[in-house]
Amino acid sequence: MYNGKVIICDDEVEILRYLSKILSAKGLELEVFSSGTSLMSVMENRGMDDADLMLLDVKMPDVDGLEILQRVKRMKLDVPVVMMTAYASINSAIEAMKLGAYDYVTKPFPKEKIFGILEKVLERRELLKENSALKDELGIPSGATPLIFASETFRRVHDMAMLVAQSESNVVILGESGTGKELIASLIHNNSPRAKERFLTINCAALSDTLLESQLFGHVKGAFTGAINAQKGLLEAANHGTLFLDEVGDMSPAIQAKLLRVLQEGDFIPVGDTKAKSVDIRFVAATNKDLEEEVREKRFREDLFFRLNVISLHLPPLRDRGEDIELLARHFLAKYAARMKREITDFTREAMQLLKSYNWPGNIRELENAIERAAILTRGNTITAETLPVWRTAQVPEPKQNGGKRLVSLETIEREHILHVLKASGNNKSRAAKILEIARRTLDRKIEEYGLEDEGIR
Repeated sequence: MYNGKVIICDDEVEILRYLSKILSAKGLELEVFSSGTSLMSVMENRGMDDADLMLLDVKMPDVDGLEILQRVKRMKLDVPVVMMTAYASINSAIEAMKLGAYDYVTKPFPKEKIFGILEKVLERRELLKENSALKDELGIPSGATPLIFASETFRRVHDMAMLVAQSESNVVILGESGTGKELIASLIHNNSPRAKERFLTINCAALSDTLLESQLFGHVKGAFTGAINAQKGLLEAANHGTLFLDEVGDMSPAIQAKLLRVLQEGDFIPVGDTKAKSVDIRFVAATNKDLEEEVREKRFREDLFFRLNVISLHLPPLRDRGEDIELLARHFLAKYAARMKREITDFTREAMQLLKSYNWPGNIRELENAIERAAILTRGNTITAETLPVWRTAQVPEPKQNGGKRLVSLETIEREHILHVLKASGNNKSRAAKILEIARRTLDRKIEEYGLEDEGIR
């Protein structure tokens, strides 16, 4: 039995009867609408924040399901929306996912499919409630940046981080600047046995040795010029919690030696003091340097490296997460459009192709900055290529001849290569996915995106 409320909107009587029967049998409260117009009327009058899930048909004669979904998002109603679609309108369902739908199901669907989605939604709602209550209790601000991804490349890192989180082991997160190392560190803490304790961070490259030492270990009154009062360091403040050491590869040998003592002995001595203080801390460190190379070159202590590097996670650069670029771009667009109180809702096809074809040396941080800039410069409600800061250096070239060679976009090359591999493998999608080194569902999505069904691919 479940505890929750579900909104159902569909113009097909049989679907309404079927869903009402299976969901009411599970003890759920239902509110049923046979037209989009009646649902919209209730939404406008009292909202839908008391609902745990909305099951919404894509195609209805009076109001299109996508229009209702957009209204839900504009009204900022806190209810996950699952779109119901016939096979013929599958493209509309995919468009709905881009607009923020939680999921979609294809008719006819077994009850197990709905129950599976429902369980995830209700579990998510309970976790959000618990997280919100915990943050209120601890005085932690809400609104942490979520992890946005669909690629298998990043999913492997995410799943490993979730697994690692349950242990007490120290972790080193490796990756280029701007790949989201602090977000992964936060994910590890928030899903660890220490989640109720503090998560503190420090950038080891941003401070001088003296200031970094003081910030980490604290100091007593009069320890150095300007030390008017005693100050508690981050090690003491993070006791029983997690301390994230960003850019740990830039830490000086002297600070490395003092940090090693903390990891080995579980205690430290504040600057200017003679008495040690005991602490119980989980360390998560991050760097964009090759720490093994730093150890070989004697710039990073080998014993400290082994103490920190019990488990290592390698974050892929954004250029290796092509499937995530559009998701991230739309997330940042929604974020900055809301912040600026502007109705900017989409990208032109050229702009999105440009975002997908650009190399993103600054990774997610560069992408976010690009979207923020574009949101500021855009006059209408659609982001164009000209408003993106990368458009002059990474324009999607028009096909043309140059010395007998065709110059085309990266998207065109990918489409042609996928088509070639599919045909060479006799339209065997599993074999083609293995050759391309991508997941089968990723290949299905690419086939849909590039319209390869028109080339005889099924």
